[in-house]
Amino acid sequence: MRTVLLLIASNVFMTAAWYGHLRDRDMALWKAIALSWGIAFFEYCLQVPANRWGYQTMSAYQLKIMQESITLAVFVGFAWFWLGERLRWNHAVAGVLLVGAVAVAFLPEGGGATGDAPPSPEALP
Repeated sequence: MRTVLLLIASNVFMTAAWYGHLRDRDMALWKAIALSWGIAFFEYCLQVPANRWGYQTMSAYQLKIMQESITLAVFVGFAWFWLGERLRWNHAVAGVLLVGAVAVAFLPEGGGATGDAPPSPEALP
């Protein structure tokens, strides 16, 4: 749960960094870049611990698939509220398919094992 919350918060910052400047297209490009880098710093302060902690119980594949799904969910809200874009039917269907992809990524493999979590550092030679 901690990983999911950190990923959601980090994606709010990253979405603002990548797309927030689109609302003010008169802003000089160098200013938009500097502002985006400043916002992205906070995204990394949340993303790195989320991945570190999440990698203790999930595989990197699972973390990435979950992160991308969160990114898209955050983006839908951002595009709607900040940029004033509307969600079309095909965007909604794509979102449902992505949720299905996340569910498939977290299905247990053959003998009921969950995920491919790496061994703990203590278990490594």
